[in-house]
Amino acid sequence: MARRSKQAKVAGLGLLGALTLSGCSLNDVAGSWLSWGWPEGITDEAHAMHELWIGSTIAALVIGIAVWALMAYAAIRYRKRGDELPRQTAYNLPLEVVYTIIPFIIIAVLFFFTVNTQNRVMERSEDPDVTVSVNAFKWNWQFVYPDTTDAGGEPISTVGTSDEVPILVLPTNETVRFELVSADVIHSFWVPDFLFKLDVIPGNENGRDNVFEVTVREEGSYVGRCAELCGTYHAYMNFEVRSVTSDEYDDYITARESGLSTYEALESIGQPGQATTTVPLPLGGQQAASAQD
Repeated sequence: MARRSKQAKVAGLGLLGALTLSGCSLNDVAGSWLSWGWPEGITDEAHAMHELWIGSTIAALVIGIAVWALMAYAAIRYRKRGDELPRQTAYNLPLEVVYTIIPFIIIAVLFFFTVNTQNRVMERSEDPDVTVSVNAFKWNWQFVYPDTTDAGGEPISTVGTSDEVPILVLPTNETVRFELVSADVIHSFWVPDFLFKLDVIPGNENGRDNVFEVTVREEGSYVGRCAELCGTYHAYMNFEVRSVTSDEYDDYITARESGLSTYEALESIGQPGQATTTVPLPLGGQQAASAQD
């Protein structure tokens, strides 16, 4: 009876594993394994962080294997062979120097590559191709293209409401600068596929700290969120990044400058006019009006 029970458990685990793997392609499994759980992202900056993660993980594995090997060697080489007490050593200065210097070198190398990657991610160009002003407020987003002019003489902007998820349209293969501003409390601009987020600190209008740049390499729709607990309806503060080709982006801007809405301009370039990665969460009367203020 116990044997059958064990066989049933093994069969159940096998079935569970098969069902789990059936939802993943071979490439997905291989890519996930080789990245050790770290997504690759869709920007140059994300790829730089991905490479740092892979390098750090490989280094950690090499060091771990070396430590495990030394532990196994010590356990086997110096295992107890009788009742005679082995020779005792109080101090071994060369060994102490070695195991002090080696960890310092490891930390120094990791620090060097981490700082280089951080500088790469936070680097700002002299003349970005596109600039977007991101205005965060309780509890939604406004995206302004300051280098454009709509039919009314104002910069093109897209603002979200309790009934509409704002869509931030970006070109691929171009340098995009984000200048972040908060109208009230601390928010956080986060696009998971950028592998990056930046807190939006109120009162920093000069943009000294609230600025970063990315170069998006893949077309598609990607969800964005506020990653800082900012109040009652923090969870409702979503947006969508829509990355398109440079030509499509130019057509979108031209359509917006002619007076079309975000929905109409996106439809005119063959893109869905509404967000596809997230939907507005339901709000009731007074809360909906508050979220739009």
